[in-house]
Amino acid sequence: MTGEDTVTAERHQIRIRAFLLERGADRLQHPGGTLYAHVGRVAGLLAEWGATEEVQAAGLCHACYGTDGYAPVLLSLAERPVLAELIGPRAESLVYLYASCNRAAVYPYLQQDGPVPVLDRFTGTTRTPPERDIRVFLELTAANELDVIRQSAAMAAEHGPALLWLFAAARQRLSAAAWEAWSLQPAHRTEPGRDESMP
Repeated sequence: MTGEDTVTAERHQIRIRAFLLERGADRLQHPGGTLYAHVGRVAGLLAEWGATEEVQAAGLCHACYGTDGYAPVLLSLAERPVLAELIGPRAESLVYLYASCNRAAVYPYLQQDGPVPVLDRFTGTTRTPPERDIRVFLELTAANELDVIRQSAAMAAEHGPALLWLFAAARQRLSAAAWEAWSLQPAHRTEPGRDESMP
């Protein structure tokens, strides 16, 4: 990336962060403080792991429509074009994939080879995203959950073992950097009960 590209990417992130503040992300509570602080840390982890600017933008906005583990929303689904205009159609589609995923239905498939059917919790329909989108979805999940357990000892104790088992079982879809970060977490490696409740 050239110096000019870096400046352009930084300006884009500033615009996204300003938008999140306008929508009240700094007024919503989240483990470790506010939703705004959380999404910034998630995007930072993705950057550390070598994610593209597009994926980092999705990380900043991953909770805009709420998630299966975090109910508050910054935008309604009717405002999807607003977010697409801000971060680009593909990044917005990744945010929607993350937000709409029914985790209880989808997580078991992440541990298997082959296509992953995604049950949309908003529409009740099922679709099969391309593998590259599933990999981004899992990378977003890894960054999101890692930040949560780093910020909350209670969350780490309650959810950490299940999450570590999930990422270990699905590690073929994770980047090496994401798996390394999770593999260093102090959690039991035996299979716990499934857990889909994290923000």
